[in-house]
Amino acid sequence: DETSTAFDIYSFCEVLGPEEGNRQLKVHWETWVTKEHIEKLSKVVNSVRLPVGDFMYSPYGPYVGCTDGALEYVDELLDWASEYGLSVLLDIHALKGSQNGFDNSGQSMGFQWTSILNTEPAGLVTFQHWPIRTAEWMGTFDIINISYPEINHENIQHSLEVIKKIVKRYSGHPAVLGLEPVNEPWQFTPIKELKKFYWDGYLIVKEHAPYWKYIMHDSFRFDTEIWGGFMAGCPDRALDTHIYQAWADPSSRTFFYADACARKSDIAKMEAAFGPVVVGEWSLATDNCAMWLNGFNDNLPGFPRLPCKYMPCDKQPSYHNHTLNDFTSLDPNSPLQGPYGTGMSGPIFNQCPTTRDWLKESSGDPKTGSDWIKAPPEAPPRRDDTDNVMRNLARKKINAFSGIGHGFYFWNFQTDLYEPSWSYMQALERDWIPNSQDFNSDPKVANACAAEDAGEFQCVVKRNQQESSVRNGLRYAIFASGKNTSTTDHDLQEASGDDLMDWANEELSDYWSKHRMDGVTCDFGGIATLVEANRTFTEEYAYDDDEYSPVYITGTSTTTVLLLVVAGSLLGGMFGFCLAMHFSPTFNKRVRHTIVGNVHNPVLRSSIALDKFEDYEPVNFG
Repeated sequence: DETSTAFDIYSFCEVLGPEEGNRQLKVHWETWVTKEHIEKLSKVVNSVRLPVGDFMYSPYGPYVGCTDGALEYVDELLDWASEYGLSVLLDIHALKGSQNGFDNSGQSMGFQWTSILNTEPAGLVTFQHWPIRTAEWMGTFDIINISYPEINHENIQHSLEVIKKIVKRYSGHPAVLGLEPVNEPWQFTPIKELKKFYWDGYLIVKEHAPYWKYIMHDSFRFDTEIWGGFMAGCPDRALDTHIYQAWADPSSRTFFYADACARKSDIAKMEAAFGPVVVGEWSLATDNCAMWLNGFNDNLPGFPRLPCKYMPCDKQPSYHNHTLNDFTSLDPNSPLQGPYGTGMSGPIFNQCPTTRDWLKESSGDPKTGSDWIKAPPEAPPRRDDTDNVMRNLARKKINAFSGIGHGFYFWNFQTDLYEPSWSYMQALERDWIPNSQDFNSDPKVANACAAEDAGEFQCVVKRNQQESSVRNGLRYAIFASGKNTSTTDHDLQEASGDDLMDWANEELSDYWSKHRMDGVTCDFGGIATLVEANRTFTEEYAYDDDEYSPVYITGTSTTTVLLLVVAGSLLGGMFGFCLAMHFSPTFNKRVRHTIVGNVHNPVLRSSIALDKFEDYEPVNFG
């Protein structure tokens, strides 16, 4: 209910209180990351990114007492990392007032209970968060004017004091790579104040830990006009950007492949304008189905975009199963339980939502097939192509992130439930991600984006699109290309049918091919998709996998099935007849007394044993 539900660590400590909250947090800390985890990670990665909260170093509000002991676990993890040769980037993930309103900032800001409005059905406990999300680290946000009228300097100073405490505590620790002073400040953060905060934090770090790296998040504004030249000449600074596809509209594998490879151009431009770029978070998810991804019992309005796959919750390898003895068990006879947010995500009849499967295309060509549009969440037997798609997508992302930029961190190293698209360790087990620290030595990674880099794709209109939507997409491509003429609108209105589609295919493909390195995608309002051009891959890139060697899954017509059934029945009957004639004297004798017994062909008589038994008597049917 409204008094006993927690949505983030702030409300967790508020609802449970310092004593019980601290007890449960310690159980989590003791089991979520162990020395065994660090040992395993050290064999496949060279660095880890550790999210910490400012409340761990300078507690306030409900955190007082609730998070006691957290720093001892951080100290222990750093020692393990040092023992196994891992570096650690300390990432301040939560700041006072919340820098983005997300639950991962410590506090979901912009939250309102709406239960009082429910009359039918009565008694529902509901809330809203995403439509009214806000962030108050920098001050009180004016949602009408999309601005911060006043800056909260007290909050900012609190954050700088936390940076001082972190630097003082760990400046001499050999495992610490550096500091990220704030994770994901939202896109409405005043850029002037954010840059000043970055400057002030940098000076604190360099005064006390001169060899640390200083990594700044782009505030969801990966724009060379904003960051180009910022802090130019300062050593050891880098820009962090987070690249996810989980929030993209549903599309074909070819779209996700091309989108992954296209990031190289964005990263290269920022490297030239600013300097080192690190992809601080990414995953292999191509949908929004992972349970509670967008908050407890909540989701972004309109998400997930497609129906999700469901798996039994109690069969998931959750760490909860062996940590909290009083962890609430799920009722297999209950639907989704409240409170209810603006979207849906949660267990239903002991079934937990999980990432959708990828389907093998029945056309035989995964680059141009469209089965994914109507594909079920769980692939039927022998049509599951998830391993293949994820493996190819991982290679392309690693190619883009490590080949041009200065490295990456996958989110996360493990998950509560089985979600290999969000768990680095599970993705390794599925062989989606190469089991190596030296990705560039793997030719399949090094050349993963060869086709996309060569432009061997065309942007074409999807089938069965409304002509009005096609005209809008075509109009955008023409005008954006600077081809606007006085007759264009008239021609667009007159064009229809195949002429319209051919015109759109030509203009959309031309515009996309010329501007794809600028980050333009083949979408055009959802009417277009990428298909492979009619070109031949060279032997250098002709790898033996399903991306380049399509698996044909062709359907069988009803007529063919009926003919096969009839033929099988006839052959089976004939075989059974012959067996009975050879081994059943009674049956053989009865057949002889029919017209079949008068057959004169010696081969046929022998095959059905007409001469086998001595009591044969010819029958006259005169």
